Parts: sequence; structure tokens; C-alpha cells
Amino acid sequence: MPGRRNSELNPEEEEELLASARVLQVASINADGTPHLVPMWFERDDQGVVIFTTYATSQKVRNLERDPRLTVLVEVGDAYDELRGLSMDATAEIIRNPAETARALAVIGAKYAGRERPVGDSSHGDELPPAAHKRVTIRVHPRRLRSWDHRKLRPSDERS
Repeated sequence: MPGRRNSELNPEEEEELLASARVLQVASINADGTPHLVPMWFERDDQGVVIFTTYATSQKVRNLERDPRLTVLVEVGDAYDELRGLSMDATAEIIRNPAETARALAVIGAKYAGRERPVGDSSHGDELPPAAHKRVTIRVHPRRLRSWDHRKLRPSDERS
């Protein structure tokens, strides 16, 4: 498109956004076809895959059991010319392993508490946090990415 400016994030900028963003908007598909949209805390696992945990009986899990397609969005910025975002059309993988969920809870908890990411297995023998038995971990496997950085649309003399 002539005159169009590229505002997409490059891979390094996508990584920085995922590391710094606080909320993942998660859209699954209800049985009647309407979207079910919820905000979730999230992090990336040791392989760099976006993960979040939720109660095993939640609406989003019921939706993803029926149809694993979802769209997730992270976006930051207050003013229009500050907005940066990354949207992923994806497939969800539901992990029902309490030990893996305990690890996910520890990694996500560290991010939001401002602590160092835990190294290795976060479980201590058979002692898992009670929440790990009630929750599941969702791994988000992207099929299509869309991104934007409206700061790139500013005239070069206004960029900070």
C-alpha cells in the first residue's frame, strides 16, 4: 500500500512486549459461537511458549475442550500514539498435570511479584500447592501473529 508506514514489531520487540506486559486478553469460543473474553496473568514457559493457569472447571476450559482455537492479545500504552500490541490466533493445549501447573504458578507468580524466575522444578517431592490440583495450565501455540507499535507512526523528530 503506497505511503503506508510499517508499525509492526520485530521479533526482539515482540519478546520485550511479552516480558513487560501484565495482562493477556484471552478469547475462546462459547458453545453458541459468541466470544468469551477474559483478562489473565501470564508468562512464558521454559521453551518460550505463552502460558496461563485457570481453574479446571472454568468456562474458558470448557470452551477450549470443545474447540481449542483462541485468540490472545497483549497491549500496552495509554495514548493512541503509545499503543503497542501483539495478537495471536492460536491453538490451546490444556495441561492437566499438577506438577506442571505448580511450575506455571511459580513462574507466573514470580513475574507479578517482581521476583527472580524460579529455576528447575518448583515442587518439593509430593508437596504441591493445593491450587495446582484445582487448576490447569494452558499453553498457547500461535498460528498467526499480528503486531503494532504506534510509536513508530510518530514523525521521527517526536520519537523518544
